[in-house]
Amino acid sequence: MQTVETLNEGLKRAYTVTITSKDIDARVEKEVKAIAPQVRMPGFRPGKVPANLVKKMHGESLQRDALNNSIQESIQKLIADQKLRPAMQPSVELDEGFEFGQDAEVKVELEVLPEIEAPSIEGLKLERLTVDVADDKVAEAAGRIASQQGALEEHGDDHAAAEGDTLVIDFVGKVDGEAFEGGSAQDIRLKLGSGQFIPGFEDQLTGVKKGEEKTIDVTFPDDYGAEHLAGKAATFDVTVKSVLNGDKPKVDDDFAKSLGLESLDKLNELLKGQIEQEHNGLTRTHMKRKLLDQLAANHDFDVPPSMVEAEFNQIWQQLQHEASHEEDPEAALKEMEAEKDDYRAIAVRRVRLGLLLSEIGQANGVTVSDQEMNRLIMQAAQQYSPQDRERFVQYVRQDPMAAAQLRAPLYEDKVVDFLFEKAEITDRAVTREELEAAIEAEDGDIKPHVHGPDCGHDHDHDEKPKAKKAAPKKKAAEAAEAEADAAPAAEDAPAKKPAAKKAAAKKDDAVEADAATEEKPKKKAAPKKAAAKAE
Repeated sequence: MQTVETLNEGLKRAYTVTITSKDIDARVEKEVKAIAPQVRMPGFRPGKVPANLVKKMHGESLQRDALNNSIQESIQKLIADQKLRPAMQPSVELDEGFEFGQDAEVKVELEVLPEIEAPSIEGLKLERLTVDVADDKVAEAAGRIASQQGALEEHGDDHAAAEGDTLVIDFVGKVDGEAFEGGSAQDIRLKLGSGQFIPGFEDQLTGVKKGEEKTIDVTFPDDYGAEHLAGKAATFDVTVKSVLNGDKPKVDDDFAKSLGLESLDKLNELLKGQIEQEHNGLTRTHMKRKLLDQLAANHDFDVPPSMVEAEFNQIWQQLQHEASHEEDPEAALKEMEAEKDDYRAIAVRRVRLGLLLSEIGQANGVTVSDQEMNRLIMQAAQQYSPQDRERFVQYVRQDPMAAAQLRAPLYEDKVVDFLFEKAEITDRAVTREELEAAIEAEDGDIKPHVHGPDCGHDHDHDEKPKAKKAAPKKKAAEAAEAEADAAPAAEDAPAKKPAAKKAAAKKDDAVEADAATEEKPKKKAAPKKAAAKAE
């Protein structure tokens, strides 16, 4: 094997690798000897088929296998000899004029990971925003459970609907006398006083009775999510099919026992624990973002363009998916295009932080143990049917890239926890609303999460940038349910085998696991969307 470097510019490298025909032929001869004892041919005893006949029968496939194996081993030797750290799978291309019996000339192009100076982790200062769980919040949570437990019963035909009653209605919405798309529905439940629909809708239904038909006049808010309805006057022809009443159970020991608990105190204890867990998640989200901001501000280095492009493509696909579910997909896509450079900058930041977290973890001995990895595999396997779980476990254990993807989120969390231990942390008590507002302010900046060098770019991310919506933003609590910012920085994992582009060379048969499969959001009832109140 002869190697000539043809490019060394920044993080880009290119080489020409020449594999002699002598080496390929030697591999073919070795394989012929290996398979000859198993070859069966009429007129010959088992194992006695002449080598020249074996070669005649299987020569073409043996030559292809020999060439592929030679290429694979040559690339691995190149990486080892040159002490390269590939950022992504190398591009490998066999000379188009190659024919068996000739030397094989292979062009190898790749990007390498940057040399990162020892990351500075001293002097990190973080503020931890903490929220106490007030008794009234626990009582509210218990009350919500009680409301859900209440059974709805139908009022008599003469009962006039009042606040707190639930109506079952059909309606048809019209603008300028014409029914509009998404403005009609049947058997919709509406609790009067809930603020579920646009202003004025529920008020005009107070006092209606079962079987009554009524036309109500409303005006869509100027900031309504659907631009073609914003600010428009509309009418809704409503048919009241029934009026229901639900009595909320009294929250006491008997109620707790109906839930399978021994007392109301036990119920309150469990609810308090759940709320504390929510608060802790929000606190960690906020503190984690501040940590990443400090790391990003203190470190700057070139990142491999191929990794940035892969990250950007993933961001863009996510945004396109979300935009397709907007009230006005074309407007959402147009706004995305106007901010494309901003999203690419986010991709750069993510990749840089991913490499940085990986470097910090490796330099400080952060690892994921075999026991932890086994637990991750078993947890992930639960999403598959019983008959497919074993196949999934075997796949992860055999494919280094799949294992790296699964390991990455936990590894990143352990690096972050390590940095929390090193940081100087001060506590400040705030309300939940203040903590959510702090997170929502950062959501507006579309804070990025980041990739590690070997994560495979296909794992499930804690937070994804969101396409800007014409409709109002979600509440901060909903946006922050997933822990934010950093996509996992992975421990070192073997790079995928490069595959030559020419048909003669074997393709890499590793299958990347789609660990970031997202369940498509269920479509809301179209009419409800039209009449729903903008939060």
